[in-house]
Amino acid sequence: MTPRPADLYTATAQRAAHQVLTRYSTSFSLAVRTLPPPVRAHITSIYGMVRVADEIVDGAWDTADPAEARAELDRFEHRIEAAVAQGFSSDLIAHAFARAARDTGIGPDLWRPFFASMRSDTEHDGHDEDGLATYVHGSAEVVGEMCVHGFFDGAPLPASREHEITEGARALGAAFQKINFLRDLGEDAALDRAYFPGVDPRSLTEEQKTAIVADITGDLDLAAARIPHLPRGVRPAVWTAHGIFDELTRIIARTPAHRVSTTRIRVSNPRKLALAAAAAAGRPRSGNRVGRSPRTRTCVRTRGVA
Repeated sequence: MTPRPADLYTATAQRAAHQVLTRYSTSFSLAVRTLPPPVRAHITSIYGMVRVADEIVDGAWDTADPAEARAELDRFEHRIEAAVAQGFSSDLIAHAFARAARDTGIGPDLWRPFFASMRSDTEHDGHDEDGLATYVHGSAEVVGEMCVHGFFDGAPLPASREHEITEGARALGAAFQKINFLRDLGEDAALDRAYFPGVDPRSLTEEQKTAIVADITGDLDLAAARIPHLPRGVRPAVWTAHGIFDELTRIIARTPAHRVSTTRIRVSNPRKLALAAAAAAGRPRSGNRVGRSPRTRTCVRTRGVA
């Protein structure tokens, strides 16, 4: 049976988003493989939108100056707004995201803070403590919330667990973002960006690294305590992503600070596959480290002794 033109177009848009995912992230592409097909389409569509926006400000348009990058980001956000309102876009990534947003209830209260954080990446002003919290909320925590909408496939979150689920999603998104900040210190220094207050990305100290790792650990542990509240069918994927970034955090913790500043830390592909297999078998890595409660989160403090 020949598919309807609208269905064929949407499937093509979702395939384009999936191509973005597989080209840019081996970790997340491994995790999403275990998701139920409708949920997988939502999550890959969210990732596609987020990645394209990020690449606009990270140099994909390598001849653009900051003003041109901001203008292009504004145009992309307008396409997202219009696509969600209309249910269609000639931009395949915007169309795929719009389908996910309309199917799952993702609204502008989530994507507008995201675009605001992306826009700030063209300004290179650095962050104080409040600025970092605002940036992480927009660039990562709201993305976690978008994914929760995708995980529930448009169904309402259980009222008794809504706060805990949202809190866990934000914590996991924040952890992913902060880990990537640490992994990308050298690249961000080349772009004249400094995300952690008081930290020179070219000369991270052991004390600063330890403080940041402890903060990330708190986020990961809080998220681990909330994952069991997600739908059963999505838990292996979330545990896989959590396990990979937990492994990254452990590696960074035992890597000298000067190497963290100059070397992008990675988890080997065999280790990623082992973590995914453990998650699929119901044996994900979880639990506390450094004596922290999974219900305790702190802000990153990196000035002085931290």
